[in-house]
Amino acid sequence: MDSIGGLKLKRPITDELRRSVVEDLSPEINEIRNQDLKKKVVEAWSMSLASSSFARLADVPGWGDIDNFYLKRGNQPTHLRGVARMTMMIVDDFVKQFPEVVVDRDICVAGALSHDLGKTYEFDPANQKRWKADTTRVGDPTFRHSVYGVHIALTAGLPEEIAHICLGHSREGVFITLSTECNIVREADHLWWTIACSLGMLDPKSIASAGPKMRPRRLSTEMGLAAE
Repeated sequence: MDSIGGLKLKRPITDELRRSVVEDLSPEINEIRNQDLKKKVVEAWSMSLASSSFARLADVPGWGDIDNFYLKRGNQPTHLRGVARMTMMIVDDFVKQFPEVVVDRDICVAGALSHDLGKTYEFDPANQKRWKADTTRVGDPTFRHSVYGVHIALTAGLPEEIAHICLGHSREGVFITLSTECNIVREADHLWWTIACSLGMLDPKSIASAGPKMRPRRLSTEMGLAAE
């Protein structure tokens, strides 16, 4: 199979695959006003999927990492779109309250929808099986999703600002100075997972990293109550 910029593809990147990305990230992806940037977000996810075992973005599990924060219901688009909405609320409220602030809304939205580009690699069952067969060869994983996401973003031609968000939104962000837009997406991302955990939307066996004081509330379905 072909490769693009060192990215090995397992299948061709087709218009059908691109359409599925738009479907899985809609309607939030339409908030990106710069059409070239929007197109590159779609292309980046298409590359990410075509180099993985996942048929479409909706097939990627709704996990924070390979070993923690498992959504009881939902998938990666559930998380990505949620972070994008939270990001837009933060940006729009600050711009409304403080018109003098300077922030690139498009970079924030595109960054929110792209920050986990590398999860198709880190979560890929084929990669997981290979890594665990011999962790002494290339590690387990070889790269975390935040690092691999930089590779995807730059290969797809996304701007440096987006690649920076891919890296800086996660643990690796403590080692670098973060851009304003990255700080916003990073906070929205972490807040989304923390609130999801507190509201009981995560598998309780997967929330150790939330800290010993986290006490998730039970869902209405778990309490035998009808959801309002």
